[in-house]
Amino acid sequence: RLVESGGGSVQTGGSLRLSCEASGHIYSSYCMGWFRQAPGKKREGVAVIDIDGRATYADSVKGRFTIYPDNAKNTLDLQMTSLKPEDTATYYCAAEHFGCSAISEMQARGHFPWGDYGYWGRGTQVTVSS
Repeated sequence: RLVESGGGSVQTGGSLRLSCEASGHIYSSYCMGWFRQAPGKKREGVAVIDIDGRATYADSVKGRFTIYPDNAKNTLDLQMTSLKPEDTATYYCAAEHFGCSAISEMQARGHFPWGDYGYWGRGTQVTVSS
């Protein structure tokens, strides 16, 4: 079970930190990541991290977003800075265990196979106004 929190409304240039809390400590044995979907658009990968701790970011968020496990809180966080209106979307946390090796290989090539993730949270809304 994955539960996202931290969404909200900010102005352009603002920051937000999203957190994903998982039932049990799964970060060391699961691929995990953040995905987003804006109204009328396809779901897309934002930032993912594999079991080796390797992070991959979408080009659109590189240098602005950071994905990291917060071991003290037992969450997977997404720190978002310099937010833009085009970052407006519902953000989802996802995890996968058995398919993680294949997912990691694709992500290492810059792909975000969201359809291969088996566990999803309900999402948290991020709205960035200009």
